[in-house]
Amino acid sequence: MDIYTIIFLALAVFIFLRLRNVLGQRTGSERPPYDRAARNVVHGVQDNHNVVPIPGAVIDQAPLAPTADVAPPTDRWKGITEPGTPLAQGLDAIAAQDSAFDPRHFVSGARSAYEMIVLAFANGDRRALKDLLSSEVYESFEAAIKEREKREQKTETRFVSIDRAELVNADARDRSAQLTVRFVSQMISVTRDKDGTIVDGNPDKVADITDVWTFARDVTSRDPNWKLVGTSSAQ
Repeated sequence: MDIYTIIFLALAVFIFLRLRNVLGQRTGSERPPYDRAARNVVHGVQDNHNVVPIPGAVIDQAPLAPTADVAPPTDRWKGITEPGTPLAQGLDAIAAQDSAFDPRHFVSGARSAYEMIVLAFANGDRRALKDLLSSEVYESFEAAIKEREKREQKTETRFVSIDRAELVNADARDRSAQLTVRFVSQMISVTRDKDGTIVDGNPDKVADITDVWTFARDVTSRDPNWKLVGTSSAQ
């Protein structure tokens, strides 16, 4: 071996020992290699080339256990009517067409509408009546107002109380939902001529009044308001 071969061998051994000191040796306790795919899963990053579709539905969260506040279907109209009655079936039909339908909220609004309509009719307020009545009912109310005006008469009506407002019928026909309410109220009403002479009623007597009114609305319309479509009364 010449001098140059010896020099190169010595240099190779030196380099090997240096690399070994820097890189170290595998002892079996080393950290596992860096796994980019695992990191992506932890951080919510998907690698579309490595995704294997799994059959079945994905559940975002576990279903909630039923609570005591969730009433069974048989108690859907509790406090309004019994299950299986014609009224309950009618309410079911309306709710099937209008998921936002709430009969309790409706009855509350109907009480207010009842008082507004009675007072508007007594005062001859056509504008208020137009917003609350169907065209057919409005025509009959306006005819009565015109007749009263022709005779130069005025009606004074005052509510003492509305004792009861209860649903008695519900129906869904095509796009129209109809609800009938029985109102039991006490009011004072008197009609006077142009000279102030009483021609009907008694200003000192409270009368018991029972009215049965039917309201309707188009369930496909964006207008949430119900209108009076039929009236009957019994004293």
